[in-house]
Amino acid sequence: MFLPHINLSELEQTFFSKVLPKAIQLFDDLLYELSSQAKGLSSQNAELHKAVRNVLQTMVQLLETLTGCVRHICTLQESVPLESIRTLPSSILYVIKNTFMHCKDSESVYSGCLHLISDLLQSLFKEAYSLQKQLMELLDMISMESASAEDSVLDMVSVIHTVLEICSVISNMDHALHANTWKFIIKQSLKHHSLLQSHLKHKDILSGLCKDTLFSFHSCLQLAEQMKLSGMQESTDHKLFQKTVKLCRFFANSLVHYTKEFIHFLSDSCCQFHQLYLQIYSKFPPSLYAPVISEAHRDEIAKVFLVALDPLIHQFLPFRPFLELVLSEKLDLSPELHLPQCHLLITVMDTLHTQPEDVQALWTTGSQFSEDVSRLSLFSALFLSFQQCSGELSLPVCLPGVMDNGQAEVPVTLYHHVCVHLCAFIASAPPSHFPQLERALLDAVLGSSMITSLLAMDSWCFLARYGTAELCAHHVFVIAHLIKSCPGECYQLSILGVLLRRMLFLMAPDHQVEFTQKFPPKETENLPLWQHISLKALTPNLRKQVAHQLYAVGLAQCRQWLSGRCTLGELQPVNVALSVLLTVCNSAGDALEAGLQAAVLEAVSHLWALLQVKQVSSQSCLQQTLCLLLPLLEFFIQTLDPQLITQVFAVQASLLELAPPDHVRLAALDLLSSMGKVFIPQEIQGQVVPKLSCLFASLLADKTWLIYQHALEAFTQFAEATSHEDVVPLCLNSEETKNEIVRFLAKTRQVEETAEARAERVKRENAVYSMHFLKKEMDGEWSSVAEPLAKRACHSPCEEPYKSAIATAEGALGALKLLVQKGPSPAWLAVKLEALQTAIAILRNSVR
Repeated sequence: MFLPHINLSELEQTFFSKVLPKAIQLFDDLLYELSSQAKGLSSQNAELHKAVRNVLQTMVQLLETLTGCVRHICTLQESVPLESIRTLPSSILYVIKNTFMHCKDSESVYSGCLHLISDLLQSLFKEAYSLQKQLMELLDMISMESASAEDSVLDMVSVIHTVLEICSVISNMDHALHANTWKFIIKQSLKHHSLLQSHLKHKDILSGLCKDTLFSFHSCLQLAEQMKLSGMQESTDHKLFQKTVKLCRFFANSLVHYTKEFIHFLSDSCCQFHQLYLQIYSKFPPSLYAPVISEAHRDEIAKVFLVALDPLIHQFLPFRPFLELVLSEKLDLSPELHLPQCHLLITVMDTLHTQPEDVQALWTTGSQFSEDVSRLSLFSALFLSFQQCSGELSLPVCLPGVMDNGQAEVPVTLYHHVCVHLCAFIASAPPSHFPQLERALLDAVLGSSMITSLLAMDSWCFLARYGTAELCAHHVFVIAHLIKSCPGECYQLSILGVLLRRMLFLMAPDHQVEFTQKFPPKETENLPLWQHISLKALTPNLRKQVAHQLYAVGLAQCRQWLSGRCTLGELQPVNVALSVLLTVCNSAGDALEAGLQAAVLEAVSHLWALLQVKQVSSQSCLQQTLCLLLPLLEFFIQTLDPQLITQVFAVQASLLELAPPDHVRLAALDLLSSMGKVFIPQEIQGQVVPKLSCLFASLLADKTWLIYQHALEAFTQFAEATSHEDVVPLCLNSEETKNEIVRFLAKTRQVEETAEARAERVKRENAVYSMHFLKKEMDGEWSSVAEPLAKRACHSPCEEPYKSAIATAEGALGALKLLVQKGPSPAWLAVKLEALQTAIAILRNSVR
């Protein structure tokens, strides 16, 4: 009633500063009265019921009056100076906030009597809604151009912070109200950003946005999951789902607008955004921790909401605090966040080419100085994150593929997805990034995770093929030198060998020739290197030349040992020679004449004759010899002497009774599978067939899953190829084994596992693996390249010389036995044997 008669310039001094405090006091009194009377409210107490309704009606009228006041000011002029209405915004916001809080808490305040006053509470909410809408319209008209005074700036900051508090109150009350409230905060912050940027609580604002974004996203997933479980697409539920997805997009866009203007004030908020991104993708397919939703809902969320997060990543890329957080060496994430972190790094990698060179360098170089925050390079961080996704890799989860040449999108595994994106980045990366890339590739290749090593090898081979021939050759030479300098036997040596074998296929022919010149195959010291190389990589002429040289050196090494003392201490070079001979046979056997092949088989026969079962079971170097001899025998399987076949099966059957290591049993299975190609001569069937069937029966009953699976495959190959059909049933000594073979051939699973059960199992396994690898790293077991164990100190009396001498004597007797079997012996041999027998008797009598 009084407002129309007061000038705008006099409103604050004459009216608002005096009246509004009394209005607030009245409002507080009404709220207190409500909370006091609500405790005794019931349908039987008509007087109290009427009193409560009267108070609520008074509150509604008060809000209507305040709305009228604000509406009147909006009609005065287009621009309203803030100092003219200074008391008004804070007073109105106080009323709005507490009204919404009262409505939100009404269920607990009014307990079971809410139905008695629900109509008035609804009117109260609507009036508060209208009052807020009117106030926001007025604040849009506020002019701060002349508001250089600190008080006006602080007043507007206070308004924004209070509206932020209202957001937290109404977050799950009304979508439209919630969105409009946030819209006001963002709009006013951006409109007056030059004046307010140093005063706003940026961390609180970003935290509120992130919190409400995540809450809305979870609401989307709950609605989608409910519709999936019910199997029904109710129009009401679907409309609500669509509204919630759009609300998520609104929040994402708000984050984009706000961070664009205030990113330099968000150093303390990077963690909140990082966590928001990880939490969202941890609950979205293909995460193991995501709820089950329909493909249509998943696509809608991705196309409407998730795409809106990508511009945020683009904005944060040049921001050093964000970079240091994402690439931190001490980033301790829970298992469900490993895949989202990997996804984030891939997204960064995909968009990094749009950034200036200095920004790209920050991401790809890692920390350079001691005073820098410790961080990994982008490449190293990606390999580490990929390694931590063991559950997703073993399941495996599938991600959307890339549409190619108009073909439909095909889902791809996580491995495929990461490999493609990493290779794409390598193809676009400038040469200045290569030193860090090469370092990360080598670290990953030598790391503890086999699948991460494979990813690094695939990426490295892409680099070698995509880059220049000179770059490929340089990498091959570096890897070759690493192999030659690798101490002892370690898994890193095997990995480097696989990488070298693959890289040699990518070398230019002239560089392959240069390789043979730098590492001549005719030199014994290079045999440890050539055992890793497939000669198929070489050109035909070069392959034949290298094969002959390797055969000559390998045979010479074996013959030198056989003609010497045949001690275990000198056996390692023989194992290397056998490995080289095996490599040549497998990759260039057709390039060798029959005479050379016969020479190799002869050396193998002599070596086999020296094997003693008890020694093999206790000496790892002899186990390695056995595992190399068996595949060589498999290569010559069609030309094996019947007597040698008998010896081979006798040794294997005896050795299996002593429970040899897994790798020995696997090598035995490889030979057994090839026996189907051989016709066993009649004269040795009585000796070989029982042992053959016994070996298969024992290995098919093995409790180690890897041995068991390999045994199934080996037996299947043998059964399909053998002409000795009567042997097959002898290998299956139980009904259970027969059933297992039938199931294997029919490719039927013994236990059908649901997708949900499988995911849960993988999550449990993932937790076990994580703890195991963490313990290994803490113990320092993977901190350096494995080296041979130190020699055990000798104690008196020393047993080693005795063992070595006995092993040499046994080996010599075995070789002599083989010679006697092959043909007539010289006349003096019998005399010598008698002399030896006498010497042995004397030695036996002297042993105390």
